[in-house]
Amino acid sequence: MNFPLALTGLFWLGAALLSLGLARRAALWRQGRAAQVAWSGLFAIPKRYFVDLHHVVARDPFIARAHVAVAGGAVAVLALAAANYGLMLYLPALDVLMLLAAVMMFVGAMLVRSRRQSPPPRLSKGAWNRLPKSLLLFAVGAGLAAVLALSGDALGSAARILALLALAGLTLGGAELALGIGLGGPMKHAVAGLLHLAFHPRQERFSGSKRSTDLKPLNLEANDFGVEKPADFAWNRLLSFDACVQCGKCEAACPAYAAGQPLNPKKLIQDMVTGLASGDGQGYAGNPHPGQALRGGDAQQPILGGLLAEETLWSCTTCRACVQECPMLIEHVDTVISLRRHVTLTRGAVPNKGAEALANLRDTDTVGGYPLAARYHWAVDLNVPVLLPGEHADWLLLAGEGAFDMRYQRALRALVQVLKAAGLKIAVLGEAEPDCGDLARRLGDEATFQQLADKMMATLRHYSFDHIVTPDPHLFHCLANEYPALGGNYRIQHHSQVIAELLDKRQLPLKADAEATTITYHDPCYLARYNGETDAPRRVFKGIGIKVVEMERSGMQSRCCGWGGGASFTDIPGKQRIPDMRMDDVRATGASQVAVACPNCTAMLEGVVGQRAEVVELAELVAARLAK
Repeated sequence: MNFPLALTGLFWLGAALLSLGLARRAALWRQGRAAQVAWSGLFAIPKRYFVDLHHVVARDPFIARAHVAVAGGAVAVLALAAANYGLMLYLPALDVLMLLAAVMMFVGAMLVRSRRQSPPPRLSKGAWNRLPKSLLLFAVGAGLAAVLALSGDALGSAARILALLALAGLTLGGAELALGIGLGGPMKHAVAGLLHLAFHPRQERFSGSKRSTDLKPLNLEANDFGVEKPADFAWNRLLSFDACVQCGKCEAACPAYAAGQPLNPKKLIQDMVTGLASGDGQGYAGNPHPGQALRGGDAQQPILGGLLAEETLWSCTTCRACVQECPMLIEHVDTVISLRRHVTLTRGAVPNKGAEALANLRDTDTVGGYPLAARYHWAVDLNVPVLLPGEHADWLLLAGEGAFDMRYQRALRALVQVLKAAGLKIAVLGEAEPDCGDLARRLGDEATFQQLADKMMATLRHYSFDHIVTPDPHLFHCLANEYPALGGNYRIQHHSQVIAELLDKRQLPLKADAEATTITYHDPCYLARYNGETDAPRRVFKGIGIKVVEMERSGMQSRCCGWGGGASFTDIPGKQRIPDMRMDDVRATGASQVAVACPNCTAMLEGVVGQRAEVVELAELVAARLAK
């Protein structure tokens, strides 16, 4: 047997099967809508893979090492095989390199195998449990092939047996990759994942200039009402679903899943994979949506009622914990919002108090249906000027919806006290301040959001000011990151950022004898994960002499309070409440106080019953330490 020639034939057979499989899978992706992509993204794959993707993978050092070894070794083996046997060079030096790469891949595959022997509950099983064996077979086959090529006739009669073993290992192991993309096996992620990096729906994620967390506006005039069926997604969004490795890191991070609500973000993505391939969903071997059976679907059939139950869609808090943890950079929240938009805009089928909140926003410009004149009743004795057209303010304070909550009004009063103590010239809009539209947008009502955003921008154009400050991370995020797409650009800061700067500049007169205390701090999702701001609140606490005992899940890994995405309005039941779980995190620190920096977090944590830590807003802590 001419062993080198057999390797050449096997290589080209595998390449042909891989190409056919890729063409078959690409046909499924092309069912989606057209999307503008730059083919130059293909040249950006190495940087995005080794920098952006591995930045996330590296959070788990063990699997990061395993992935570097097995993936790096496999890519090296394939590249060397392509050069030495695909091009029929048959150079001994390349065989030596291929042997080293095979050893590296073998070590990585053994690490993957060890993880699978005692896997965390989040990992999918089924075909994924076969993957380490396939990788080991391929690594052993490649190593034996290199040894045979280097040994010549030295192995005598054993060479034939080793050659058969090498070809068997390469064939069986290589089939996982060559056939995986076409048949939808685990290794489809290797090809789909690289293409996903090239044609990612959010190309700005790789620019490094700012976080890409804003929802993209719909062209309502063109009758773009979101996604009803899998084929309504853009083709590169369908591609992104195939990049999922079912590691379950999103599942482990999801507050709704932890609370027993019927949402598992990993299963959500796999539901979309099932839909694009028109499958029955029975091949899925991971944890389901709690309380939900496996479902099938079709690329041309509605997702809700087929692939997904409606309560699954409305369980999401849009906290982006899933996106933050995904090593393949998949955008789960975009998927949820796209589906919500179609339901809300075409049917208005928002559950529980969500529909009432949207109706209030349309009728009164407030979530609770309050008169706009009541927004600043809490400030009537604080001598805060109401800005009038033609006048100018250095700082415009936007209180947001928290202004209607009696508990949060204490925090707003404290904020005004702090800003005045620093000598800042502040003003408010009074009854002219409308809602920013955050809740409407997260509930899928893009039409109401755009109307509210247009009204807010038209209002702000009538006034002269230098900066905007708000204690509401949702309002902050909307104006800073989502209004620019609609033509609104503002210099806006969260109140923690402003206060941190004031403390850095020593503009706040503080008590000299303030008692040193210890607290824990709850990071708001829309300040931390959405805007990357975890430092400013901690600078404030340090600046006023407060020590922070961190919860296990804090900073960018903070657990959601349960309000976001309209979840407190849609109110999908689970086994426990998300804010109760967060208060358990607080109890675990032993702190008697938990600081917050968001009106919605304040409301959710204040609503926890039973013995618990005192909930204190950041501005209240600063105001209590001001020198009289």
